[in-house]
Amino acid sequence: MLDIKFVRENPEIVKENIKKKFQDEKLPLVDQVIALDAENRKTIQEAQDLRTARNAKSKQVGVLMGQSKKDPSKLAEAESLKAEVKADADRLAFLENRETELAGEIRKIMLVIPNIIDPSVPIGPDDSCNVEVQRFGEPVTPDYEIPYHTQIMESFDGIDMDAAGRVSGNGFYYLMGDIARLHEAVLAYARDFMMDKGFTFCVPPFMIHGNVVEGVMSQTEMDAMMYKIEGEDLYLIGTSEHSMIGKFIDQIIPEEKLPQTLTSYSPCFRKEKGAHGIEERGVYRIHQFEKQEMVVVCKPEDSMKWYEQMWRYSVELFRSLDIPVRQLECCSGDLADLKVKSCDIEAWSPRQQKYFEVCSCSNLGDAQARRLKMRVKGEKGTYLPHTLNNTVVAPPRMLIAFLENNLQADGSVKIPEVLRPYMGGKEVLVPKH
Repeated sequence: MLDIKFVRENPEIVKENIKKKFQDEKLPLVDQVIALDAENRKTIQEAQDLRTARNAKSKQVGVLMGQSKKDPSKLAEAESLKAEVKADADRLAFLENRETELAGEIRKIMLVIPNIIDPSVPIGPDDSCNVEVQRFGEPVTPDYEIPYHTQIMESFDGIDMDAAGRVSGNGFYYLMGDIARLHEAVLAYARDFMMDKGFTFCVPPFMIHGNVVEGVMSQTEMDAMMYKIEGEDLYLIGTSEHSMIGKFIDQIIPEEKLPQTLTSYSPCFRKEKGAHGIEERGVYRIHQFEKQEMVVVCKPEDSMKWYEQMWRYSVELFRSLDIPVRQLECCSGDLADLKVKSCDIEAWSPRQQKYFEVCSCSNLGDAQARRLKMRVKGEKGTYLPHTLNNTVVAPPRMLIAFLENNLQADGSVKIPEVLRPYMGGKEVLVPKH
């Protein structure tokens, strides 16, 4: 969410940014919110003037009532002033109610005007215009067939989607045996990897209030992702970023405690509404998965430095697991409304002979901080921090890349050295059939 003062003083910049995000239907909102803001400021000023005048008149009524004991003629003057005070009170009540209405209308519009994107963001209407920046590791396609990922898992008796379909429907799964252990090993390795980078490990609440949801994401994202708990003001999180950033709602953070560098584990729940839908066959796009996340809250001047560092952590982790990856810069039309800049880390799929998304790193500027009323107190006063988030790993999707890139010709899966302590020392997984 932008600062209303910025919108008021820079309407053309805001409109140009909307055009760059290919959301021209939102252009009229800029003039609408500026007009509402002008009315609101006028209303606030009139209310303040009325309070001042009412207080002065009330004091004068007291003086006149005292004087009326000796001079009865003052009583009529006092009664006349009382009537004015009553009229002022009625007008003030109207103005205060109007202030509340205007504030609500302004916030409603401000929540859907997109954040100002970074000048470095490539311009394009959708993800087809995302730009490959660089590759890490040589993508290899072996001379033997790579089966579909669920077939690989089934060879280890490691997945049962039929049973999950009977129990929960499409978009769910049972992981078992070595595959389930591999799933947990990757999460544990990712946790320790980030702790070794100085991040504090957290396990957050898996349900959050509606005002936190509004604080961390747009209405469009919420409608497409979030499951609401019926009859309660609670939503299941779609990523632990939601509750980790929500941790700071209405808080003043001492400047000396920045940056806050946190890595969090959680299950994630997503409706996955929209063009992509749910894959019935595999575990690439599903309703439930687990994830290790990284979150940073920092000074505004440090946020781009952290952005660069965070996506590089993802690259380092995936390369340590022998998975080739690339960095893909997200274009303007592919950025969610709160994001200033974002990139995806994509893993190589030797079966498909193409890359697919496994991590998403985002700098949201001060948008979430403004929505959640997060502040930092420093020597020069209070200010809004910047917030960033990035996926560390999100199995079982990440397992697709792991299994395909570590699958051997005989159907076994090699375990990279860094993961062996989490797999009981195993160097290879041998299929059961």
